Amino acid sequence: MPGSSLWLLPPPSHPLQSLLTSLITHVSKHYNSPHLFIPHVTLTSEISPSIYSSDPQAWLDALKFPAAKDVEVRFKRLQVGTMFFGKLTISVGKGGVWGIGSVAREVVDGEESVKEWLEENFGPHLSLLYSEIELSHQNLEEMEKVVREAGVNLEGEGEAGGWVGGRVVLVPTDKKIEEWQPIALKDL
Repeated sequence: MPGSSLWLLPPPSHPLQSLLTSLITHVSKHYNSPHLFIPHVTLTSEISPSIYSSDPQAWLDALKFPAAKDVEVRFKRLQVGTMFFGKLTISVGKGGVWGIGSVAREVVDGEESVKEWLEENFGPHLSLLYSEIELSHQNLEEMEKVVREAGVNLEGEGEAGGWVGGRVVLVPTDKKIEEWQPIALKDL
């Protein structure tokens, strides 16, 4: 994936942080995928490292994200996709992350193009699997059972159905997946 990405993570103390980490590990092992990653909702990608290269933390700190109370991740449903990074995802309602997604995308496209990008390209989700394999409707049903048994609420209800606020991290996603680690973070 070219450039870097901004990810929204659950608050560190939120129960979903450890639950989703375990779930990603479980699903990856189930499908023999070596790719493990931090549970996150991608806000934007393709950020040129030249934008932040001298001081990633100062760059991230300067971004004017909405207050924590105005950022709400609400799960909607489990989905199977065809893309490597979207093979098995939990879709997230746009409304609660529209504002933070807008701020994040402005660093890539500038203010003029953000609204169009949000309406046409922004598909907030939380990935559970990175893989080249094909998943069927039967796989989806099986994984939906696994996700629910792990304690995740796919209807976005209660503490297990999402979170408010969180932490934004900058990750150089132009490296190998196993090297994807935040180089800057900002708590909302």
